[in-house]
Amino acid sequence: MEGFVVGLIGMGDMGKMYARRLSKAGWSIMACDTEEKYGALQEEFAGNNKVQILRNGHLVSRASDYIIYSVEAAAIGRVVAQYGPSTKQNAIVGGQTSCKDPEIKAFEEHLPSDVDIVSCHSLHGPNVDSRDQPLVLIKHRASDESFTKVETVLRCLNSKHVYLTAAEHDRITADTQAVTHAAFLSMGKAWHANRQFPWEGSRYVGGIENVKINLMLRIYSQKWHVYAGLAILNPEAHRQINQFARSTTELYYLMLEGRADELRARVYGAKEKVFGGAGAAAKWGDRPLLRGGVLDQFSLGRRADDAPQPNNHLSLLAMVDCWSALGIVPYDHMICSTPLFRLWLGVAEHLFRTPGLLDECLRVGIGDNTFRRDDLQFTIAACGWAECVSLRQFETWRQRFAVTQEFFEPRFAGAIEMGNNMIKAVLESSED
Repeated sequence: MEGFVVGLIGMGDMGKMYARRLSKAGWSIMACDTEEKYGALQEEFAGNNKVQILRNGHLVSRASDYIIYSVEAAAIGRVVAQYGPSTKQNAIVGGQTSCKDPEIKAFEEHLPSDVDIVSCHSLHGPNVDSRDQPLVLIKHRASDESFTKVETVLRCLNSKHVYLTAAEHDRITADTQAVTHAAFLSMGKAWHANRQFPWEGSRYVGGIENVKINLMLRIYSQKWHVYAGLAILNPEAHRQINQFARSTTELYYLMLEGRADELRARVYGAKEKVFGGAGAAAKWGDRPLLRGGVLDQFSLGRRADDAPQPNNHLSLLAMVDCWSALGIVPYDHMICSTPLFRLWLGVAEHLFRTPGLLDECLRVGIGDNTFRRDDLQFTIAACGWAECVSLRQFETWRQRFAVTQEFFEPRFAGAIEMGNNMIKAVLESSED
């Protein structure tokens, strides 16, 4: 593949990560973003002689043998319509969006018929080591030769290649990400509504609380469109986010009304479907995703001597109840799971499969008002995100996200570093 040129249209965080990793492996890169970013990108990559920054996607498309669109899912149709007709004859084109339905439709509508389509999706964020992380490859309209070229280029990421169709990708990413994101987005809104930084008090202490706080901050430190695109443009995600809001609301009502027997029956029924059935047992048996104590070291606060307070963990109960209602066995999709999903599933598994912990949650949910205000705001937030998704309101999503992002922004730097360390420790622990 001597002289093979890789084009990158869109130089956000993921686009830049791909540019650096591919150029380091020796590939020649042509890249662009919007024209107003041309000068800044030239300065940023001035020391990299394998990366050439061009003014626009027309120039990248005409010069490149394999073009990757790394743009917002909501913008993919517009950007491909603008630059797709300029694609080099017999080139290969793919996209990096988290929702493939609009991406594939845009390629089919706007690319020349002689262009092959091979899409991809790295199932991790730009600050996570890509080694051994899932990399989905979608051979939509391509020869075996073109597909092999894409695999050869992306092999330098050292990721695990997963082969799916576009429809399979969207269903699995909804299963593994939609509810997870909704849970952390709702936590942030709840703490913001109550004007609290949870790491500064004495209520949110211990391993499970460390995960909640660090991963909530990790999500709000990212760009809003990363989560909006997956939630709003993926039809499978609509169903799940709506069910998560329904599960949260109904479980909260049972707690408020003191209906202990109904609450217990519902939660234990969900446990059996998600963690106790033949599917989960056959795949994982008694091997936990998280080792005991591995999460306790990742606290943003200074409360090493504080003991964890009992919590009903409404977010975890609602997530498992949602999976149960939709017939989802999360272990079925571990090959396509993100680090965030594996960590959150591991925490849920720990809660539901550790003797005594689930019963304590139910007891607190019925008889303890300590977290009642937070649970109320969490329920309101979950319903708010679901309504935003069902109405396909990108601007409302952006505004809801932005105000909470601003509230927590002072702690993002520390949270990202600690979140990376947490994920690394958990992944290393699971491999032992």
